Amino acid sequence: MMEAGVHFGHEPRKWNPRMAPFILGKRKGIHITNLTKTARFLSEACDLAFDAASTGKQFLIVEMRLREFRDLRTEQKTGKLNSLPKRDATMLKRQLSHLERYLGGIKYMTRLPDIVIILDQQEEYTALQECITLGIPTISLIDTNSDPNLADISIPANDDAIASIGLILNKLVFAICEGCSSYIQKID
Repeated sequence: MMEAGVHFGHEPRKWNPRMAPFILGKRKGIHITNLTKTARFLSEACDLAFDAASTGKQFLIVEMRLREFRDLRTEQKTGKLNSLPKRDATMLKRQLSHLERYLGGIKYMTRLPDIVIILDQQEEYTALQECITLGIPTISLIDTNSDPNLADISIPANDDAIASIGLILNKLVFAICEGCSSYIQKID
């Protein structure tokens, strides 16, 4: 976890006081997150994800690119991409096809997800509030500037570094895949 930079937080002037139990201290002007607590909450989140997936529950992973995907789809449908210069339109169409490949499954969701995984609590605050209102359990990645009391399971970790997000998301997705495979074996 240290190699991925999971322990790095934000500057002390940006911190949320509710994160105090998860912070070890300051080093070189940034807060350092307690990795033992990160590992404990990550394990708890993986157990929840496995149990939910093994009963056939549906998951949704919320990240900033989803909004970008919706905006590009809207522009394509309204024809705004055709009015752009050829180079810009080609770049946006390539980006849209990339997003379609990774986020296209969301448009086929027929019901609300059973569990929502939020990768950046600060950026996806609205989605988190919607989940709270609808009573959908949430697993949230929280940095030192986030509120740990909002999500059902909060994993204290660096939500800015790609390596950190990738490490935690890989563990969660692995738990979901294991749970899905056990669910499929139960059905057969």
